Amino acid sequence: MSGSLDDRRVAVTGGAGFLGRAVVRVLRARGYAEPFVPRSRDYDLRDPGAIRRFLDDARPDIVIHLAAVVGGIELNRRQPGTLFYDNLIMGTHLIEAARRAAIGKFVCVGTICAYPKHSAVPFDEDDLWNGYPEETNAPYGIAKKALLVQLQAYRRQYGMQGIYLLPVNLYGPGDNFDPETSHVIPALIRRFIEARDCAAPSVTCWGSGTATREFLYVDDCAEAIVLAAERYEGEEPVNIGIGEEVSIADLALTIARLVRYEGSIDWDTRRPDGQPRRCLDTSRAAERFGFRATTALEEGLRRTIEWYEANREGTAESPV
Repeated sequence: MSGSLDDRRVAVTGGAGFLGRAVVRVLRARGYAEPFVPRSRDYDLRDPGAIRRFLDDARPDIVIHLAAVVGGIELNRRQPGTLFYDNLIMGTHLIEAARRAAIGKFVCVGTICAYPKHSAVPFDEDDLWNGYPEETNAPYGIAKKALLVQLQAYRRQYGMQGIYLLPVNLYGPGDNFDPETSHVIPALIRRFIEARDCAAPSVTCWGSGTATREFLYVDDCAEAIVLAAERYEGEEPVNIGIGEEVSIADLALTIARLVRYEGSIDWDTRRPDGQPRRCLDTSRAAERFGFRATTALEEGLRRTIEWYEANREGTAESPV
């Protein structure tokens, strides 16, 4: 299954979402046949019958599974049951249906939230089971990590070709900027721009600012996923990232500078920081399928800010 996918049919669950659109762009740019993108209004991936219908309609050789219910710390605090159930049930039904349909290759995209709360930094794939995830996002992380176990079990029993990728936190143009569900970068961009526009004297951010995160530009992640689909055949999970961490405080200062916000930044330490540190060892991706991220954080932030400024409600007809 290694090599070009351009003579095979590819289905991308979640292909209309933030990461999915980027993956579809990469596939199209390389000249692959038009990917099949199941929409939730047509195929509820929590329903085994809908999944079977999707696979019958798409007839894919490759399934890239990106569909997920995701959100920031607040959504994880409010809806842990939904995040656990929906992500587990979508993935496990889809993997089983793909096995029964003899799909040639299954690419499952997991989450950095699967790692233990106090993993040694940088996170190594071999440490994935050395502890419990950070409590706030454990239900989501465990649901996604269970799919790795399922793929490995199906490989051993049925010979199913499934691979599992662990991308770090993503950002970029077209991200989710909804204040109720967005992740940290779009949330901070929106907050600082709104504060700038109304000349607010200060912005309050969650936590202490000391936690660190690693961020990967969405187009780089899409490139990694397609490279893995083409070239990787192993059962071991693979980190997808850039291998650099930044504190939330430094991230906030950088975004404030880039959007030209001149007020002060306050920290609400009553709010959770989440996992203390996140930074990946990315050597396996480089060794197994030649992926190295190319977009530096500040450049990616500039592009994301420019997109948001151009696509805020009332300023553009159609976002990317």
